[in-house]
Amino acid sequence: MSTAIRTCPLCEATCGLAVELDGARVVAVRPDAEDVFSKGFICPKGVSMKELHEDPDRVRVPLIKQADGTFVEATWDEAFAEIDRRLTPLLEQHGRQAAGVYLGNPSAHHISAIIYSRVLIKALGTKNVFSASTVDQMPKQLAAAHMFGSEVTVPIPDVDRTDLFLILGANPLASNGSLMTAPGMRHRLQAIQERGGKVIVVDPRRSRTAQVADEHLFIRPGTDALLLAALVHTVLEEGLTTLGRAEQHAAGLDELRAAMTPFSPDAVTGATGIDAARIRELARELARTPRAAVYGRIGTTTQRFGTVASWLVDVLTTITGHLDTEGGGMFTLPATGVPGGPGGKPPKVGRWASRVRGLPETFGELPAATLAEEIDTPGDDQIRALFTIAGNPAASLPNSGRLTAALEQLDLMVSVDIYVNETTRHADVILPAPSAMEKLHYDLALYGFAVRNVANFSPPSLPRPEGMPDEWETLLRLALIAGGQGPDGDIDALDAFLASQTVQRQVGDPRSPVHGRDPEELLAQLAGRRGPERMLDAMLRGGPYGDAYGAKPDGLSLEVLEANPHGVDLGPLQPRLADALKTPSGKIELAPPALLGGLPALEAALDERPNGGLLLVGRRHLRSNNSWMHNLPVLARGPERCTLQVHPRDADRLALTDGGQASIRSRTGAVTAPVEVTEDVMPGVVSLPHGWGHDVDGTQLRVAAQRPGTNSNVLADEELLEPLSGTAVLNGIPVEVGPAAVPEVAGAAAADA
Repeated sequence: MSTAIRTCPLCEATCGLAVELDGARVVAVRPDAEDVFSKGFICPKGVSMKELHEDPDRVRVPLIKQADGTFVEATWDEAFAEIDRRLTPLLEQHGRQAAGVYLGNPSAHHISAIIYSRVLIKALGTKNVFSASTVDQMPKQLAAAHMFGSEVTVPIPDVDRTDLFLILGANPLASNGSLMTAPGMRHRLQAIQERGGKVIVVDPRRSRTAQVADEHLFIRPGTDALLLAALVHTVLEEGLTTLGRAEQHAAGLDELRAAMTPFSPDAVTGATGIDAARIRELARELARTPRAAVYGRIGTTTQRFGTVASWLVDVLTTITGHLDTEGGGMFTLPATGVPGGPGGKPPKVGRWASRVRGLPETFGELPAATLAEEIDTPGDDQIRALFTIAGNPAASLPNSGRLTAALEQLDLMVSVDIYVNETTRHADVILPAPSAMEKLHYDLALYGFAVRNVANFSPPSLPRPEGMPDEWETLLRLALIAGGQGPDGDIDALDAFLASQTVQRQVGDPRSPVHGRDPEELLAQLAGRRGPERMLDAMLRGGPYGDAYGAKPDGLSLEVLEANPHGVDLGPLQPRLADALKTPSGKIELAPPALLGGLPALEAALDERPNGGLLLVGRRHLRSNNSWMHNLPVLARGPERCTLQVHPRDADRLALTDGGQASIRSRTGAVTAPVEVTEDVMPGVVSLPHGWGHDVDGTQLRVAAQRPGTNSNVLADEELLEPLSGTAVLNGIPVEVGPAAVPEVAGAAAADA
């Protein structure tokens, strides 16, 4: 028996796990009580790692689709040869823009996918790049780029030291934090209350987090930006403004003041449903509490004013003196971070546009909601070959019915995935990745949003099966095929080139601790490692805590992390605004023109009223992050979760009964779901979780198929996009709801006749 220590990769909490092994068999997964960050916290997803590793439905060898639509197992060489046979002539005939790439949410949790998917995209030479970002957090990243200079320069709530925590459209007790890496959120929220602080949740639904908060305010879906604008208006109007550490760095306060004039508490109360007096008092509480933090998440981003709402969260933090201060919104300094400072470049947006609707790219991505039309609309540069990496867009993108039909039209589809799911069933070739237990792990992206500076590396807990390449090797081999070097190209040569590029960037950056050093000397110190290990070691050694390749003997390196399996605690968040800012002006842009441009539409929404209509919102559950988790028994057990939550008043009005079936319709489609009558949703709002709908032919998800639920994204409209970022509107969808028709029983119908 032995114990392997590793970090859970299944959500953003990055909890430490202790995996008990009997040889190559996983006996149990328990919390790592010594983890420097999670300190023994674990949720059901971590426990499910054993079932995930052992799941008989998990794809373990490449699959190639036959002419009759069935998959057959193939060798890795056969699979790559098939991809080369079909991709190369397709690109020669139709050009590079005939290819597209979709990156799923798990890509952000795995260092190999983060680093090496970029290599594949570059080799393909396509601008048709889509990801889960534009059905999730893109508005927050765009707002941060305009305001602070980088899409990853996002203020993180210092929850461990705050005394007032305002949460909008987020449910961290279910998500374990999101764009706020924070394991054990229940304990962290309890600690706020135990030290005399207060937690306030604003949400159309009384979520798990709202239930434990000191106060919950119902808000009409899609109006968070109006509430935030009214809070900003009040702070400015009542002379409560204080910039604190931000004072010497802030620009645009006068422009902001003028822009907020229409959004008084009295003006927004009708649209939001929140009393004007409470809005004013909340603004005063935020301004007068020495340590306060404001946090908005997916409910504020996947709506029609997502970027404006995201911007106003940070504006409110700044003008109440809580930016870059203990207990407020602070900037994480990850171990792999790069130096900041003034002289940055404008946000990378609008450099090209989608072919069909002409929608602009954001940070190199097109809106994911346009994927179906880019496939099914004939013309030059029509997408004919699609690569999906750890994604299930047929379940997660708007109007999934249209996308499902579009996927069938592709000339070639290649999926790097571990399941035959609603999306990959359409693939021509499926290339599996190793089990999470069989590959190394470092949270390259998530540690940039952590509530504490930490670093934790997990080597593989188990060896990969014989013949199974690592994920990064698969992605590089695909890149070599895309680049015209065939299925047998030299992976190691390409990997060495990528490592050399990383070191060259480090020595060429005047702000780097290794600026001006000999690149060959530094590369020699990385010898003996390859792939993501070598890349990570380079980033750590050249990072803010690094050993600078030996110049700082007490600094960080991969060797240090390997010697500390429970992680390295780098300390609480520290004030670092001057270093974090990367705007061209070197200032916090409180009133960026692009974001001010979203205010006329927001002002027009002041006159909107519900008028009896229903708006659909999603919801999150602790046991469900991505759709494939519904195939793990430990996560699938318990009460039915894919229900339509309806307020009693609406249920009476619509003749819906608890436990009965409801029909939900939108412009794009209709679904049925069991009704759950509850006061946990406000009147005029219904709630249905995402990621379900496992009752389609061709999937190989036996556990999920037993309780398939319904796909809420059949109802989401690909034409409803947040205009600034192109993010899909998944919260606040207008729907019609009524009792579902009861199917006639044949025998009963005959008897009646």
